[in-house]
Amino acid sequence: MKYFLVGGCVRDALLGLPVKDRDWVVVGASPDDMLREGYTAVGKDFPVFLHPRTHEEYALARTERKTGPGYTGFSFHAAPDVTLEQDLQRRDLTINAMAQAADGTLIDPFHGRQDLQQRLLRHVSRAFVEDPVRILRVARFAARFAEHGFRIADETMILMQEMVDNGEVDALVPERVWQETERALGENTPSRFFEVLRECGALARIFPEIDQLFGVPQPPEHHPEIDTGVHVMMVLQAAVRLSPDTRVRFAALVHDLGKGITPKAELPQHIEHEERGVPLVEALCERLKVPRDYRDIAVLVTRYHLYFHRARELRAGTILKLFQGLDLFRRPERLELFLLACEADSRGRPGDYQTRKLEQPALLRTAFAAAANVDVQPILDRGLTGKAIADELQQQRIKAIQSALKH
Repeated sequence: MKYFLVGGCVRDALLGLPVKDRDWVVVGASPDDMLREGYTAVGKDFPVFLHPRTHEEYALARTERKTGPGYTGFSFHAAPDVTLEQDLQRRDLTINAMAQAADGTLIDPFHGRQDLQQRLLRHVSRAFVEDPVRILRVARFAARFAEHGFRIADETMILMQEMVDNGEVDALVPERVWQETERALGENTPSRFFEVLRECGALARIFPEIDQLFGVPQPPEHHPEIDTGVHVMMVLQAAVRLSPDTRVRFAALVHDLGKGITPKAELPQHIEHEERGVPLVEALCERLKVPRDYRDIAVLVTRYHLYFHRARELRAGTILKLFQGLDLFRRPERLELFLLACEADSRGRPGDYQTRKLEQPALLRTAFAAAANVDVQPILDRGLTGKAIADELQQQRIKAIQSALKH
């Protein structure tokens, strides 16, 4: 039995990045050998074991064979005679197909270290085309390493385009698409994830609502970038600068989907794109099985982001309507998520939009604090009942907002 560190931990160490998780491959062992050594079996599809003390993952060296469409259409062979090089050969990118022996020796049969030095994301072998998840993974690695100057090898992009053209990408299951998307949203340059998917043609198949935003014009006096798709990518990156919360970033990504279906006769204006966008966001979330907390914030930002931009012009009653629409009196934590996503929308444009001072966040925080501080008990003490209580509470909250915003 021989043990080797593999994959991301080897890659990140060579890049000088923090190593978060260490993964191991075991060569020359059977499942029974691992169990006798005290390891705990955890793998469902192939033999993976947890170390009895460190609880790190140890996988038996394996090969795989394509048996059907999609990323589940594989059969695996794990046995003592499978070599380390055979195991590394089944991996997606050369930078992920390196191993390190116990004495520190680097095993690099596919020149991953050279590709690291050249900042290149390159596939290991032609078998890359057999697994459509690899399109998502390459896009995600492009997002992760964009700030380090990595690019996708031309021959790898050609394979990705081929996988889209032959329909392999259509076999992706929603859960896996969302898993990779959520991870990409957590990277420093998530816009690169969607740009790569667009370059290979996968965006139109997986996120058609986002793909159709590219080429749609906006009024240049408000949007110097003009193109709605470009704007949305800038908004996403603005959200990255404002918050690590991936719910904020997702809401920023989808908030303008309604602009993709604006009647051509109305362009470059986008009248009522907020309401038009809501069913598109809901459909995207339903299709990809997006978690409810992501969906709820995304829908609210889509529906109400114009209220944020016009906050100074709004009457107190309209501001209260916004707070009620966001359900803030029961879920006050939503306010900051909403404000961050809307601020990202405002800053997702070129020029001084990215740095200018915005008054809307402070204004809406002040207004909500005033409305939330209205005490319902004196209303109850007056003997009011039913709808009269709600009406009086409404009026007092409006007055509180009016008073707070005068100062």
